[in-house]
Amino acid sequence: MTGETREPSSGLEFVRARKWAILALSLAMIVPCLWHRHIEAGDLGSHVYNAWLAQLIEKGQAPGLYIARQWNNVLFDWLLLHTANLLGFAAAEKIVVSASVLIFFWGIFAFLAASSGRPPWFLSPCIAVLAYGFSFNMGFFNYYLSIGLAAFSLALFWRGRGLDRLLALALLPFVCLAHPIGFLWLVGTALYVVLSRNLPKWWNWAVPASAVVFLFATRWYLAHRVTFPVDWMDSPFYLLNGADQLALFGDRYVHLAWIAAIFGIVSFVFQVRASRTDADARKSLLLPLQFYVIAFCATALLPEDLRPSLTGGWIGLLVVRLTAISAIFGLGVLACLKPMRWQCVGFAAIAVVYFVFLYQDTQSLNRMESNAEKLFDSLPYGTRIIPTIGAPEDSRIQFIGHLVDRACIHRCFTYSNYEPSSGQFRVRARKGSPLATDSADDSSDMEGGSYEVQDTDLPLFQIYQCDESDPTKLCLHKLVEGETTGQVGLHPPVAPKPDDSSK
Repeated sequence: MTGETREPSSGLEFVRARKWAILALSLAMIVPCLWHRHIEAGDLGSHVYNAWLAQLIEKGQAPGLYIARQWNNVLFDWLLLHTANLLGFAAAEKIVVSASVLIFFWGIFAFLAASSGRPPWFLSPCIAVLAYGFSFNMGFFNYYLSIGLAAFSLALFWRGRGLDRLLALALLPFVCLAHPIGFLWLVGTALYVVLSRNLPKWWNWAVPASAVVFLFATRWYLAHRVTFPVDWMDSPFYLLNGADQLALFGDRYVHLAWIAAIFGIVSFVFQVRASRTDADARKSLLLPLQFYVIAFCATALLPEDLRPSLTGGWIGLLVVRLTAISAIFGLGVLACLKPMRWQCVGFAAIAVVYFVFLYQDTQSLNRMESNAEKLFDSLPYGTRIIPTIGAPEDSRIQFIGHLVDRACIHRCFTYSNYEPSSGQFRVRARKGSPLATDSADDSSDMEGGSYEVQDTDLPLFQIYQCDESDPTKLCLHKLVEGETTGQVGLHPPVAPKPDDSSK
C-alpha cells in the first residue's frame, strides 16, 4: 500500500488492472446493507414508505395524496419506486441502498485519486466508515447519492480530458436530480479548480479569501436581514471537523470520533515530515488543504436550519451533513502525502471498532421494527398511526421513529409522516386527506408529543416505547379527542425539532 505509482492510469485501465481488488472491496462494502433484515438508517424508513404511497397513488388507492412534478431531491426515490415495482420493497431497499453505498465509496475513492495523483488504498477504511457515517445513518439518501455522483464527476473533470470531461458533464443532471447540495459542491469545486489553474500565482490566495468572505457575508445576511426563522448550531464549531460523521448512537461513538480525529492529525504531521523533500506532494497538497479550510469555515458560519416558507417544512440539518464534505477534503489532504504502514493498521482498527458498534446498534433497531410489525399485524388495514418514539439522549440519530413508517407498508398509514405535508417532496397531501396531515407544524407536533388530538383525526393510534428495561418493546394506544400525543410513552421526543425536509 505504500508503493503506489504517482500517477494513476485512466479509470478504465485502473479497473482492468485491479478488478479483483475492486470486486472484493465492493462486496465487503455492502455487507452492512445485508447483515439485518432491514437497513436501519433514519429517514430510509420514510423513503421506502413514501415510495409505497407513490405506488398507491399510481393505482388510485391513496385518497387525498398526489405526486408533484419535481426535479431535485428525487433520484433515490425514483430508483426505489421503480425497483420496488419490479422486485418488491424488501429487495428494492437492499439493491438501491447497496448501489448508493458503492457509488459513494468509489466516487470518493476516485475523487481522492484525482486530487492526489495516486489511488488512496490506505484510506479505504476511512472512506468505508464515512460511507456508513452520519449522513448514511440519518437516511439522507438523495444527498448521499448526490455527493457520490458529484465526486465521480469531479474526478473525471480534475484529471480527465476530452471524453472524460464529457462524461463529467453527463453526470450533472443526475447530481441535480439527487440533491442541490451535491450539485452546488460539484459546480463550486470545479470552478475553484479552474480558477486555481488559470489565475496568476499571486491571485491563488484571493480565491480562498473570497470564499471565506462570502461565507461571513452570508452569515451576517441570514442573521440580520431575513424575516424567516433561522436556527444556528449549538455545538462549538471546532467539533464540526469531519470526524463528527462517526458520532452516531452514543458517547462511545464520540470517543471513537475523537480518536479518529487525533490519529488523522498525527498522521498528517508524520506524513508532512516524510514528504518534506517531495515537491510534487507539497504542490498537490495546496488545493485539498484550501478546500478543507473553506469547508470548515462553512460548517462554522452557515445555519443549521432555516424555514423560508412558514407554511412549508424546515430545510434542516445543513451543517451536520456538510461535515461529510469536510471529511472528504480532510482525507484529500492525507491522500496527497506519502502513506505509511502504521497508518493503514490504525485506520483499519478504527474501522473495525466502528462497524462492530454499528452492527450492535442497528440490530437493536431491527428488533424494534420487528416488534412494530407484529403490533400492526393485529390492526385492520388502513389504520392511522402516530409514532412517538425517541432516541436516547446521547444519540445523534434522532429519526429512529421512521422505522415505523416502513413497518406500516401494506398494513397501515403513518398519519404524521412529514414528507406529504412539507411540500418539498414528490408525495404531497391535500387538505383533509385521510392518510396524512397536510400541516407541517401538526406533523412535527404529533411526533414531538405536543399535538392535541381533534375529533376529525379519529380513529387514530399511537405507537410508543412502553418498557423502561427494553426500549425496543413497543405498545399501541388508541387516542381520544383532546388527548396530547406525548401523554404516554417512556421516551417521547423532548421537544419537536425541525425534521429534515431536504434529504
